[in-house]
Amino acid sequence: MQYSGYTIKRSDRIFVTGHINPDTDSIASAIGYAWLLHERDNLPTVACRAGSVNLQTSWVLKTLDLDPPVLLTDASPRFESVTKRYDVASPDKSLNDAWTILTRTGGIAPIVNTDGTPYGMVTGQSVFDFLRRIIGPHPKYRDMTISQLLDIPSREAAKTDIPRFQPQTRIKDVINRLLRHEFTEYWVVDEAGRYLGVARQNDLLHPPRIKIILVDHNEPQQSVASLEEAELLEILDHHRLGNPSTHTPIKFTVDIVGSTSTLVAEQIVESGLSAPPKIAGMLLAGLLSDTLIFQSPTTTPRDKAVAETLARWAFVPGSPLENETIQSYGEKVVRAGAGLLTREPDNIVNGDVKTYESAGFKFAISQVEVAGVYDLGDILGQLRRALIKFKDENGLDFAMLMITDVVEGSSRLLMVEQPPALEELPYRILRDGTFSAEGVVSRKKQLLPQVLSLLEE
Repeated sequence: MQYSGYTIKRSDRIFVTGHINPDTDSIASAIGYAWLLHERDNLPTVACRAGSVNLQTSWVLKTLDLDPPVLLTDASPRFESVTKRYDVASPDKSLNDAWTILTRTGGIAPIVNTDGTPYGMVTGQSVFDFLRRIIGPHPKYRDMTISQLLDIPSREAAKTDIPRFQPQTRIKDVINRLLRHEFTEYWVVDEAGRYLGVARQNDLLHPPRIKIILVDHNEPQQSVASLEEAELLEILDHHRLGNPSTHTPIKFTVDIVGSTSTLVAEQIVESGLSAPPKIAGMLLAGLLSDTLIFQSPTTTPRDKAVAETLARWAFVPGSPLENETIQSYGEKVVRAGAGLLTREPDNIVNGDVKTYESAGFKFAISQVEVAGVYDLGDILGQLRRALIKFKDENGLDFAMLMITDVVEGSSRLLMVEQPPALEELPYRILRDGTFSAEGVVSRKKQLLPQVLSLLEE
């Protein structure tokens, strides 16, 4: 992120991120909340995503001419967070130049070649080793003055076998290697091997945690990897509680509404601001997607009121949505994510999936929205194999796929290796082995509670 010509370090930014396998509400709330925190509180926020955007979200972003949020899949500290870009001297410059830098940096002078690659480092220890090396076998050097010694080229007193790392290297991946070394400083270089700065061992042993705000989820297993290594600042969500433990108190908001985009928009209203048309359009898409254009049982009067406000901001002249209505825009958003035959089975299963743990079981429920479920035919076998593959790759006990017909307001359930207890689900079993869940469209409010109650009996 650029501010006034310089780059804000990863550890100084505040990353606002939704859950893995993000849906439109996850992406929209991250974009909207990052915008609000920057506008209202002047915070260096960055909207993030913890995975690839799905077809529906891609359509919304393209329609609104918005870039996808920054990809953030791991919160573990990197070398970038402790890198200092010290002044440098060239190998042919006198040791006096390096010594001047060394006295200003607390004991280090990077020596860099003219092509930008590191040559070596001059430190107090390397100067001592150099003097010991030349004075011992050469008594004539003992009569040299300090001034004469400082005229020697810097390369003669530089230590050259220092390890090099790239800024995005995770510190925890190499920490054991660093502890085995006798070095106290390390090069940080770009992909071409050019000098970016220096990382000191003490800083690497105590790196700053990156700052994260979670939106649209609060369960660690649905979040970015290594969340425990980050500084969690806040959670804004509308799902059940399964929140991570924190070292210090944080701001925690979980409310009973149909989308996290609703909560973000309400805060924008309370702040006295109005979102730009594109941001408003993104939040409205997240709201309409999660509530299935107000057909989901998770919908509340607050969602409908917020939708009217977002529409007022989004459907202005000159906006990409200037000729839309809430209904017409909602139908386009829902249709953009619907369809089975045009998508790969693995993509369907991985597109919108959440994992859970209960009663000793670890399982996942995927959901895909379609504009009509008829005979699944040949694709049913492909979906079953993709679901088994996903279960095995993620070490799950069982997995479910919820195929939701947004027109009829019902779902078909495909399950693999489910425990016997789930045979008691109150849905009709069809000849192809799937369940017909009439009137069920919400994974969170309708299906999940049924599954958890049977597992926990």
